[in-house]
Amino acid sequence: MRILLTGGTGLIGRALCRHWTAAGHELLVWSRNPAKVAAVCSGARGIGRLEELDDAAPLDAVINLAGTPIADRPWTAARRRLLWESRVTLTRKLVDWLAARPAKPRVLLSGSAVGWYGDGGERRLTEESPAGREDFASDLCSAWEAAALQAEEFGIRVVLIRTAPVLAREGGMLGRLLPPFRLGLGGRLGSGRQWMPWIHIDDEVGLIDFLLQHEECRGPYNACAPNPVRNAEFTRILARVLHRPALLPAPAYMLRLVFGEMAGLLLGGQHLQPQRTLEAGYQFRFPHLETALSDLLGSH
Repeated sequence: MRILLTGGTGLIGRALCRHWTAAGHELLVWSRNPAKVAAVCSGARGIGRLEELDDAAPLDAVINLAGTPIADRPWTAARRRLLWESRVTLTRKLVDWLAARPAKPRVLLSGSAVGWYGDGGERRLTEESPAGREDFASDLCSAWEAAALQAEEFGIRVVLIRTAPVLAREGGMLGRLLPPFRLGLGGRLGSGRQWMPWIHIDDEVGLIDFLLQHEECRGPYNACAPNPVRNAEFTRILARVLHRPALLPAPAYMLRLVFGEMAGLLLGGQHLQPQRTLEAGYQFRFPHLETALSDLLGSH
């Protein structure tokens, strides 16, 4: 296949490049820094402008994962604009460009996140559950998905990938958690009762590849393991795998003081199930958290 990726230099994009290069696909990565793509994304060619592909061979698929990291810093007005532009505005630009192409790709797989559901509390959520309300992360994901769905008007199959926090050896959620936990300074967040959906990087890549290959798949799919845990349990399991104590909880008031509204990502959660993902036939390699963390951190 001839595949165009946005967000190809990110955690998931780099893993996809390795996987699809090994499978023999031709990869193009739309990037603000195309010169670094070859060094970061195995086997891919970087482009700085979509118009560079106007006279090129048709694309078979587009994978849209671009987006400034949402949990790296507080949501100031400037940060909100950047988060919106890097997801919603970029996706609209991508879909407008696809609309003008004489030969359309068969499929657009577009990123989203479990933040689409907002803070679900104790409710069991699936892809059929409604979006969250009055929450910036949920509004952002809803607009992001709506921009991607416009491609259906041009006969393109659209798949929405609502990704949970990704567990990987380098970067992602574990990249932020490991330094304090390795020092024995980790602990639960707030009450620790909030649900935490998660997914192993191998399953994130495996699911995206599965959805690409299965023509009948369209609409939203939850990219999360089928066994979510509460934050307190996540903390205990991570500490056990690392052979460290986890005795220093972070009080809710402190998180709100430091992170403002973004603290909702840490103190809220979703009791989320990948119902449509499982019904489609995807089989998780790492359905349980301790097995996933042991695979990623077993040598530590």
